[in-house]
Amino acid sequence: MFSKTCEYGLRAVIFIAQHAKADKKVSITAISNAIDSPQAFTAKILQQLTKHKIVQSVKGPYGGFYINDTNLKTTVLSNVVQVLDGDTIYTSCGLGLHECNDQKPCPLHFKFVEIRENLRKMLESTTLLELSSDKNIADYYLKT
Repeated sequence: MFSKTCEYGLRAVIFIAQHAKADKKVSITAISNAIDSPQAFTAKILQQLTKHKIVQSVKGPYGGFYINDTNLKTTVLSNVVQVLDGDTIYTSCGLGLHECNDQKPCPLHFKFVEIRENLRKMLESTTLLELSSDKNIADYYLKT
């Protein structure tokens, strides 16, 4: 459903958010290793997220990426998806057809509409703070 860019972006912001709760900045190397993404690709994704003020960065030996307290509380996953993938996840065909709508539906159209709406609700209501507090997610990143 998500592009690889968006998948890595979501993983990265969750990883950064977990460290931000402990008031720590994380390096591009640590992020790319934790999310299993090529470092150059991760850097481009984080550049976009920094440009849109979802994450912040500080250069230098004590620098790295972080998310401020306000963004932890207010940034929802749909913000990240919008920056990296736009709104196509909410509008594209479940089978990838170019012409699929209520007037000319694909075989999955009406079932997929419901799935997309549930996905939208989840993405618009899940904050980075919520995910960074989730023990299962914390355990996952501690194992990597």
